[in-house]
Amino acid sequence: NKKAFVELLFWKNPTAVREMSDGYSSLQEGEGARARRAPAWTPQEEQALRELYWKYKEVEGQDIIAAILAELPAPGRTRRQVVKHLVRL
Repeated sequence: NKKAFVELLFWKNPTAVREMSDGYSSLQEGEGARARRAPAWTPQEEQALRELYWKYKEVEGQDIIAAILAELPAPGRTRRQVVKHLVRL
């Protein structure tokens, strides 16, 4: 491609830069932007999240998210993931 050099001038993200410098097939399976995505919420996790939210939403002076994280059956979830999913629900 004679115009490939133009791609080097306008970087999109680190993954694209790595592909341009190392070759377009250089990324192994599971690398790149998709590898950083959080696992999907299962219906059981969503139900547990709803129940824990309703359990702790009326408690005064307590961090609701910290209480939910302590009892959530999915130990790999971060605070940000829990908040984002509660907002989505």
